[in-house]
Amino acid sequence: MSPLDSTPRYTVPGLSEKEGGQVIDLLRLRLHALNDLALTLKHIHWNVVGPHFIAVHEMLDPQTAAVREMADAAAERISALGGEPQGTPGVLVAERTWDDYSIGRADALAHLGALDQVYTGIIEDHRKATEEVGEIDPVTEDLLIEHLRGLEQFQWFVRAHLETSSGTLTTEGSTTEQGAAAAAKKTAKAAPPAKKTAAKKAAKAAPRKNAAPRRGR
Repeated sequence: MSPLDSTPRYTVPGLSEKEGGQVIDLLRLRLHALNDLALTLKHIHWNVVGPHFIAVHEMLDPQTAAVREMADAAAERISALGGEPQGTPGVLVAERTWDDYSIGRADALAHLGALDQVYTGIIEDHRKATEEVGEIDPVTEDLLIEHLRGLEQFQWFVRAHLETSSGTLTTEGSTTEQGAAAAAKKTAKAAPPAKKTAAKKAAKAAPRKNAAPRRGR
């Protein structure tokens, strides 16, 4: 089987070699997308800064691990179908249909705005592939549906940081990573500072009693 021909010499029972090749073709880009997403999540994990740093930093590691498992499952399905999964960076870059993630070191909300765009892209493409493969192979369809269940949950986690109290997203109308990042950051800056509660004001105004003496070092 040449790199340009995905038709396997054998495939799973119930599918023809031609059908197996069609499924392999669909899974090939899904594998690239998942590997790319795992790298993107780690890139954000390393480059996020600002007041929300720790919340976002720690949120992304479980997502990375789960996406890596999705990629592994997709690759193993390709092998089961008689195909040859390609996991090298060179093949990913040569065959992908999207650009690199475009945000470097940035505020947490800016990264989350851009990441929401990333998740939207991969979820839309996963849904298209699921619809196409459903006419050929229900087993692979089930695999992609399971992926979607996790990916859509992770996007919900991301969007929870971008949602306003009225139920809209701060990145609404954005169609690019840069645009979504700028919108999320702008909205965060424009938000009024939290007001002090009466209890906090009273606590601050109350004299300190029996304060412990300062310890020397």
